[in-house]
Amino acid sequence: MAIHLTAAMRVIATGMMSVIRYVFTLTTILIITKRAACWSLFIMALTGLSASSFAVFAADTASSHFAANSNSNLNSNSGSSEAIKSDVSHTQAPISKTIVTTIQQTWQLNLLKEALRRSDSGYQVQQMSTQMNQKRKVEEAMAGTVDVFWSMTSKELEETVLPVRIPLFKGLLGNRLLIIRKADETRFAKVKTMADFRQLKAGQNRYWPDATILEANGLPVVTSYQYTNLYPMLEGGRFDYLALGAQEIGEELASHPDPALKVDSHILLQYRSPAYFFVSPKRPELAAAILAGLESMVSDGSFDEMFNRELKIEQLYREAKFEQRVIIRLDTPDLSPLTPIERKELWLGLFSMQGAK
Repeated sequence: MAIHLTAAMRVIATGMMSVIRYVFTLTTILIITKRAACWSLFIMALTGLSASSFAVFAADTASSHFAANSNSNLNSNSGSSEAIKSDVSHTQAPISKTIVTTIQQTWQLNLLKEALRRSDSGYQVQQMSTQMNQKRKVEEAMAGTVDVFWSMTSKELEETVLPVRIPLFKGLLGNRLLIIRKADETRFAKVKTMADFRQLKAGQNRYWPDATILEANGLPVVTSYQYTNLYPMLEGGRFDYLALGAQEIGEELASHPDPALKVDSHILLQYRSPAYFFVSPKRPELAAAILAGLESMVSDGSFDEMFNRELKIEQLYREAKFEQRVIIRLDTPDLSPLTPIERKELWLGLFSMQGAK
């Protein structure tokens, strides 16, 4: 008798399958946990399904239901669908036209503003007064509180934030002059080869990519996490020279006046180290706008015109006398293969100089 009753119940259950599927789907959609659990037990009792078989059955039912509903909505409710899309687009936050930057220097800031103006983007630049080291700038850019900063590039930097690969100084930043102690002037004048130069000890900011480049080339380096500490460290004999970009060294020494220090007149330390604008990963549209503006400036010659005027390049060449210096050339081991070295219009001709023998 019990066997016949069970068989009868299964026949009834088969007929009720569509009803059960519908009820199950409702409980799935509404996500009413307790009721869904009760219906699950009821269906399993009626059908004799195991828990694993029921899981397959449930997934198939839900999938079929949502697919059918999607097709139905596409066919019969396209108007509603469009209305929903329109609603969503109106609720999305508009792209901010205010950008926050740590850039203070005249050339880089003016270049950024002109590039943005060229891209016809309507961006407004807001400068941060907070002083930050390189590590902090990257952290703030990742968090989205800083939108753009400039820096000498490195592999790690290019993989972390968005590089705009137009070298801001046309390679000039990688042509380094040296701040030395006046008492060591004769010692530096005797340097003729890399072997001679390796007898001298460099000072560097630990956060700057330069420290890694010097170390990779077998040069002894003493580092500090605070840039301003390097000047008293140099005077005190902790190291022998501080290498800075040719375009910045005069101003930097003037801002840290010390009668015991001077700019060396004999050596040019040279390595490929472009400086770029770097943009927060949260602002890819900003990176695209800056790139478009810079490419426009390069194309019509206004980049070079502005560069030569603001950095006083003719005067710099006269005073630095690059061609009369002994050139110590270093490799840049982790220079990105995406560095636009082949684009001659983006670089000065200093890397092809022979220098003094």
